Amino acid sequence: MGKINVLDKHVAELIAAGEVVERPSSVIKELVENSIDAGATAITVEIKNGGVTFMRVSDNGCGILKEDIRPAFIRHATSKVKEEDDLDAIATLGFRGEALASVASVSHLELITKAREEEIGTRYLIEGGEEVLFEDAGCPDGTTFIIRDLFYNVPARMKFLKTDMAEGNAVSNVIDKIALSHPEIALTYIKDSKNVLRTAGDGKLLSAIYAVYGRDFTRKLIPVDYTLGGVHVTGFISSPENARPNRNMQNFFINHRFVICKAAMAAISEACKGTVMVGKFPSCVLNLDMSFNAVDVNVHPTKLEVRFVNERPVFDAVYHAVKTALMNSEKRVEAHLGNDTTKPIKRVNPFELAQKVFRERDEQPARNTASKANTGEGSIPPAKAVNNRLDTKREEKRSDALFEMLDEPEVSVPKLNLNPKVADAASPVEEHYRRDVEEKRAENAQERIIPDPEPEQPAPVGEGLDPPADRSAADVPEEPIEEPQPLIEVDDNAYRYIGEAFKTYVIIEKNPRELLLIDKHAAHERIIFEKLKKDKSSGYSQLLLTPITVTLNKIDYNAVIEHLDVFREAGFDIDDFGSGSIIVRSAPQYLPLEDIEPSVIEMAGFLSNHQKEIRSEKMEWIYANVSCRAAIKGGNNSTEQELIALAKQVEDEDIRHCPHGRPVCIVLKKHELERMFGRVE
Repeated sequence: MGKINVLDKHVAELIAAGEVVERPSSVIKELVENSIDAGATAITVEIKNGGVTFMRVSDNGCGILKEDIRPAFIRHATSKVKEEDDLDAIATLGFRGEALASVASVSHLELITKAREEEIGTRYLIEGGEEVLFEDAGCPDGTTFIIRDLFYNVPARMKFLKTDMAEGNAVSNVIDKIALSHPEIALTYIKDSKNVLRTAGDGKLLSAIYAVYGRDFTRKLIPVDYTLGGVHVTGFISSPENARPNRNMQNFFINHRFVICKAAMAAISEACKGTVMVGKFPSCVLNLDMSFNAVDVNVHPTKLEVRFVNERPVFDAVYHAVKTALMNSEKRVEAHLGNDTTKPIKRVNPFELAQKVFRERDEQPARNTASKANTGEGSIPPAKAVNNRLDTKREEKRSDALFEMLDEPEVSVPKLNLNPKVADAASPVEEHYRRDVEEKRAENAQERIIPDPEPEQPAPVGEGLDPPADRSAADVPEEPIEEPQPLIEVDDNAYRYIGEAFKTYVIIEKNPRELLLIDKHAAHERIIFEKLKKDKSSGYSQLLLTPITVTLNKIDYNAVIEHLDVFREAGFDIDDFGSGSIIVRSAPQYLPLEDIEPSVIEMAGFLSNHQKEIRSEKMEWIYANVSCRAAIKGGNNSTEQELIALAKQVEDEDIRHCPHGRPVCIVLKKHELERMFGRVE
């Protein structure tokens, strides 16, 4: 008997459904894409219990004709592809004809639809791929799908579903991508009877970004609009100073279809070199409009990956688009700071202005006296007195303006003759200006100008060597006492602190035999790591005066919410802030304030990508991340006492490697150095 079995229709459909319907978010994606292809301008999505028990997608599109309802649920039946050539230029989001048949085979599905050209709608029920009901129904133009009890007939698939929160956030992530790819559609998302997302549908991408990611994320974006090689790149990219520690907030769309585009990722990284810190990545929402026959979207079951006829035009277009946007943003910042290049800057010589101001001030009493003499009286006429007061006020304003202009960076300061040998020849105005300039310079440098000390007078020649009786003991200069180099006593061995090289490596002489080179960052990192690991953040968490709000994509957001206890053990007190945002109320006291948000983002990305790792491995990584950010950095200024204490702790605790495996201490033997210098053979 032969071994080849021909599967019946039901089993074949269950197997095929596994390629399309992986989880509730897969169902939502397929149904919403069908609504977009139907020309809908308003779509409502509702789920309950993560979508496992209930999903509803309603639109105001063209609807389905009554005669097309039954054929629509046959596998490989579609209205979007007819001939072989149609596959070369696919312009719709759906095209395979598998979605409805796959969803219907693993759920209880209800369809209510009405085409615009028909007078009455239709209600259709299908359970497990079998038709249950087909009847007329009153309903508005458009289509509504209701899916209940997903995978009710496939228990093996049901047990692999995650928690309701995880599945719900996966649906939210899909809705976010669709909202960003089609800002012209008013999208409403309801999760467990709560409105989670509502977009305006005004066609403005910035409005959709605001609805998805919030105000703080939106206000840090730079517009992008560039065309090259038949590829039109539009959208927004985050400013360099707001780059993130991972790529999870990079969104790319090809002809308004969300895809994972490695060519675009590489292009952004290249464009941001020299602008964005190494190890960080800008966030973006970029759409690439290109010819449909230049891209193949039929290479991935869920259509998340595409293949280009030629990747080079895509890379070049994204690279130049981002590079141009960053350059334009720098110009706008300069303009905002007041550097208006359209008006020539009038250069003023402050020395000449000072001479004029003080000359007019010196001449003013003479003019007043002459004015009194001309009247023949001892008083000044009222009109002239008013004029004189106005003149005096004008001169005071000019004098004030002089010193205000001294602070302006555009003013070129003339070189004055400050040679002490000819200082007597300087005019009072020049001397006044010289002192003012010196005082300004001293204030800007935050240091005081201390006059040179007067030379000491020779001691009077007398019979004795004692100082005069009127000189106190405090006036007698003390001879400097040379302080010995600090020693570190460890196990009865003397460690002498030599210094610090390159503000990174501590140099310690260990007796007369060895020289220790200690990486201060790696050493401090390991010390903090061991403390966190031992005490589990007990006593090391500090309440923040102002809580920090962190915006995440829905996948990372779900990872944080599911691992709040892990964060708490690492010293973070985090609450759910809703709609993809969390709020950090306390953090490890080792962690600098500016590193709290990047650290949380990094940990969220790690947890979302390493769900299957055991808890101890997750905690090891999180402790290492916190300690790396909290440790003193190479290049930072450190006091001698800090470095001595650090070196002593390295020797006391026998620390040899940082949490990432890099060496902490390198030992150079004395005889090795002597061999290098040719002292011994």
